[in-house]
Amino acid sequence: MHRRTVLLLSICLWAARLSVYAQEFKLFDRRVQIHGFASQGFVYTDQNNWLTMPTSQGSGAFTDFGANISMQVTGRLRIGAQVYDRNIGNLGDWHPSLDWAFADYRFKPWFGIRGGKVKTALGLYNDTQDLDFLHPFALLPQSIYPTDMRDSTIAHTGGDVYGNIPLGERLGTLSYTGYAGQRQDSLHGGYPYLLAESGIELSSYGGLQYGGDLRWATPLKGLLVGVSRVNEDVSADGMIKPGAPVLLPPGPFHEASKADWINQYYAQYARNKLEFATEYRRSWRDEIVFSGRGELQTDVRAWYVSGAYRFNKWFQAGSYLSEYYIKSPFAPPVGVVDAHIFDKVITGRVDLNRFFNLKVEGHFINGYGAPYIYPDGFYFTNNTQNLKPNTNALVVRTGFDF
Repeated sequence: MHRRTVLLLSICLWAARLSVYAQEFKLFDRRVQIHGFASQGFVYTDQNNWLTMPTSQGSGAFTDFGANISMQVTGRLRIGAQVYDRNIGNLGDWHPSLDWAFADYRFKPWFGIRGGKVKTALGLYNDTQDLDFLHPFALLPQSIYPTDMRDSTIAHTGGDVYGNIPLGERLGTLSYTGYAGQRQDSLHGGYPYLLAESGIELSSYGGLQYGGDLRWATPLKGLLVGVSRVNEDVSADGMIKPGAPVLLPPGPFHEASKADWINQYYAQYARNKLEFATEYRRSWRDEIVFSGRGELQTDVRAWYVSGAYRFNKWFQAGSYLSEYYIKSPFAPPVGVVDAHIFDKVITGRVDLNRFFNLKVEGHFINGYGAPYIYPDGFYFTNNTQNLKPNTNALVVRTGFDF
């Protein structure tokens, strides 16, 4: 693990010296662009292990990176692809994936189509959440962009229609995206990890995903507001192992959703050196679990408000308040679950040069959600001495991009 981290950092240092010359070349008289990014983090918590890492002892098992290639084939046609890999505690586990690969044809400014594996338009940052260098924070608000649930909304294999509709100088511009496709979650994400605690080993997890995003660049310069909707028809298959804590006989496991959707509302104001953002999400899951033996409903409501200010070209400071609530009727003796996670955050970002940045961030967390039914950063497997109500965390993350 440590050797891989050292190797990654060495590659980044080497690539930084070449990046100015390695970003593009020509193929059949067409310009091909190559870009990449990588980040390495360290997390320490005073109590409670977080994001599947042994953070109460301090953990550097926080690495992700990606590389992409794209080409403007014609004035209207663009193609590209990206590979991505991560190892964050037990998340990702160094299993690379094709993050996106698509062809994009723009007929008119108000109408275009994309096909292939496409990043899902959901809220402000879903499709850019891995691009650490774009954001002031080491961790985006976990209530809306949970690190352990990245795969649940990140992309779909299918198609998009999209466009920008000018409404005039006094009304701004309206942008829309509509999509449909198949979602395929990694088996090394938070949900498979949570089920593994109960002795359930998944072999597949995914299904139909469709929805849309509508955003309005208002006449007030820098102000953007929008709304997103995602509907999912998710199924999972696997095996219940002998002696599983769920107290069910070993054998096939199947899960299917009766209803699975997200509504998200957002606003952003960015002008000059100042940036504000806020989002609200409600997600509802109604799942038939244990091969038809039971039903589990979860009602998650989450929001955050954030702000950041760039003092000069090398230093930016920011803060956010993030709140997450989960309710679920659950089998006795637990009863009705009504849990939360509140996270107050302060951060400082230093841009060492064009290619490298360093972020130092403090999290002051109250609550740990409902780790027995839904992934939200805290797991009993990593906290065998029981979870404490409060967690203070230090996150240090360095990033590289070219």
